[in-house]
Amino acid sequence: MQTLTASTSATPAAYADLTLDDITIVDQSLLKRAVGAMALGNAMEWFDFGVYSYLAVTLGQVFFPSSSASAQLIATFGTFAAAFVVRPIGGMVFGPLGDRIGRQRVLAMTMIMMACGTFAIGLIPSYHSIGIAAPVLLLVARLVQGFSTGGEYGGAATFIAEFATDKRRGFMGSFLEFGTLFGYVLGAGTVALLTAMLSHEQLLDWGWRVPFMIAGPLGLIGLYIRTKLEETPAFKREAELREAEEHARPKLTLGSLLTKHLRPFLLCVGLVLIFNVTDYMALSYLPSYLSATLHFNETHSLFLVLIVMVLMMPMTLALGRLSDAVGRKPVMLGGCVGLILLSIPALTLIQTATLLPVFFGLLILGALLSCFTGVMPSALPALFPTAIRYSALAIGFNVSVSLFGGTTPLVAAWLVEHTQNLMMPAYYLMGAAVIGIVSVLAMPETARRPLPGSAPSVSSKSEAHAVLRGARLARELDEEYALADAVRA
Repeated sequence: MQTLTASTSATPAAYADLTLDDITIVDQSLLKRAVGAMALGNAMEWFDFGVYSYLAVTLGQVFFPSSSASAQLIATFGTFAAAFVVRPIGGMVFGPLGDRIGRQRVLAMTMIMMACGTFAIGLIPSYHSIGIAAPVLLLVARLVQGFSTGGEYGGAATFIAEFATDKRRGFMGSFLEFGTLFGYVLGAGTVALLTAMLSHEQLLDWGWRVPFMIAGPLGLIGLYIRTKLEETPAFKREAELREAEEHARPKLTLGSLLTKHLRPFLLCVGLVLIFNVTDYMALSYLPSYLSATLHFNETHSLFLVLIVMVLMMPMTLALGRLSDAVGRKPVMLGGCVGLILLSIPALTLIQTATLLPVFFGLLILGALLSCFTGVMPSALPALFPTAIRYSALAIGFNVSVSLFGGTTPLVAAWLVEHTQNLMMPAYYLMGAAVIGIVSVLAMPETARRPLPGSAPSVSSKSEAHAVLRGARLARELDEEYALADAVRA
């Protein structure tokens, strides 16, 4: 790839001294490898999410004393939730590290840590074998997973965004969330297959370990792919400029992020809020809401959510491509407005507790969620300049997920329990959508534009020449306007 030097502005007129050598011409084979490696990492994270969620009852019986089934389930999900506590810490460690030593090296670290954490769960002896040490080891493994995940999403989104061309950044980024959905479906599907093939005693004895141990080989494959990747051209150029100017790479702290980059940080938190509240409400809370509150068949509810997630996979890619054509903001605004208008109708369908209406209610929410899964991986990295992109995104994303996304199922369940109003999940989504609309309206449109701090990124020399012609024409027009202004003056 060729390196780049240019103004941070996205307009052609800003590239006054732009030459062909300054424009990044993307190697398509490298781009495909980069996208595949990042999607695989995200798939691994959500493979574990799907496995853990679907095995919650079994894990409770394996790792916690048999005082009561409810206590076991609460303890299991409490251990699961602990990973969200350390995610921002992981973001604060891996984000600045990724801006200092490179995205590729840090993403290799997060991949192997995530795989080791998941694989280790499959090796932990049961509570009956080693007593209290079993749940303690489970908690440690979950903390390792959460810590590594803190550096995974922000880094993966940054990596794809910095490799992709300006015209297709939305479509390329959407593969990251395609990996999320694929991983969850694969994890849940693996558990469903084991449950169908094994007796309850076999599942409790050894069968539950199988999905976690699959993470070992997957992690090695992912690690191999990531170690073979090149560093992103944007980071390499930033490193060259720092070296030429003999400046050390600045270390971004939460304090400096809140003082020097407060506006984009708040925009990131707001966008991630609507994205993750919708995600955890539709895919994590509503299956429990259906079975525990509406007494809908639990197997049917989980199966319907899986079907919706499979349908969301092509929708995510389609909406990522659409955002390249019409812009990021219209697609995300469509999702936010849709949540305000359709959350109550969708939940009304779900409350019928009848198969087809429930499916269509979930599908409505899944389609609206796709407006965010298809766009966020390209919209979020474009909020920050190259020098701090990994740090700022990792911190902002994980703070928002921990405060708002991961707590959504708990808050929604508490609201329903204490108000006895079955529509509270819909109202919660509508409130989040209002915050989403404010955030989307306040953000700059970034579709088909270079990332902040980067010159244009294109797929061919002919496209690069077209960019140069556009910049030259814009420069000539600017000079004519300046001359006309001088004559009038």
